[in-house]
Amino acid sequence: MSQPIVFSDKPLSKEIQTYLANHVKLTMWEEAHKLKREQLFEKLQGVDGFMTSGELINEELLQKTHSLRAVSTISVGYDHFDLDAMRKHQIIGTHTPYVLDDTVADLVLSLMLATARRIPELDALTKSGCWKKGDSRQLFGVDVHHKKLGIIGMGRIGEKIAKRAKFGFDMDVSYFNRNRKEDVEQQLGLHYQELEVLLSESDFIVLMVPLTNETKQFIGAHEFTLMKPTSIFINASRGQTVDEEAMTEALLTGEILAAGLDVYEQEPIHPTNPLLNLKNVVTLPHIGSATSETRDAMAMLAAKNIVAALTGAGACYKVQN
Repeated sequence: MSQPIVFSDKPLSKEIQTYLANHVKLTMWEEAHKLKREQLFEKLQGVDGFMTSGELINEELLQKTHSLRAVSTISVGYDHFDLDAMRKHQIIGTHTPYVLDDTVADLVLSLMLATARRIPELDALTKSGCWKKGDSRQLFGVDVHHKKLGIIGMGRIGEKIAKRAKFGFDMDVSYFNRNRKEDVEQQLGLHYQELEVLLSESDFIVLMVPLTNETKQFIGAHEFTLMKPTSIFINASRGQTVDEEAMTEALLTGEILAAGLDVYEQEPIHPTNPLLNLKNVVTLPHIGSATSETRDAMAMLAAKNIVAALTGAGACYKVQN
């Protein structure tokens, strides 16, 4: 029996190429520029498996790729998968949970610290040569330790964030989740709160929900009015989970103190977006899992997923039944 054919829309490391070569016939897009949609349709002709980092898998693509049997995304999120279309065409979809949890949790704590202590703003001040004696009070930030943290979305990453906050910074950690997790409460010393209570009492609010139809603009104008004027809002989930216009207004009017963002409604963020001009906002270019160790581990898991999906050799992390 001939080996299944797999196409990757990005270059893969030699280690991953070697692994895949033992199970499938691999082709890759190795150009510096992004593969265009029409080019992708051509590349997927006669292909059994597709490895991607975020390409939209929808009805249009599946109608033009009759041989495709599985898609493996090198990400934990799979909002770029049209699951209804994939079920219709009987396409297996896989993702890469677990391997990035600690790395994303590290970034969330970095955003909390950078925002609270105004690190980017004060770094720019120092490098500009504008730091003067007598400026001390103007340089003040706020403490992170012993403050109240509210986490919205207690999944695997939420648990990692809670652990760091509780045991690293002695924070009082509460959470809101679709389903209460009493085992996690006991293990980490957390307490569950209804959303409106969490929003009104927390000093730091971290949003970590997946993007679904139910979570689009989950945090909007009403939710920002509930927050304290001294609260700091962190979003490392998906940009579309927040009403960005309402958040900008809350930051401008002082409804909240500051925000730390790794995700946006439009990515890359448009250069004219008013968030980029606010000193009380720390903005990162969606780098939640962006370390070499974690990205390599994600790509290897995605490779193992596609092999398992196509050959039945091993288990894979499916996103649909």
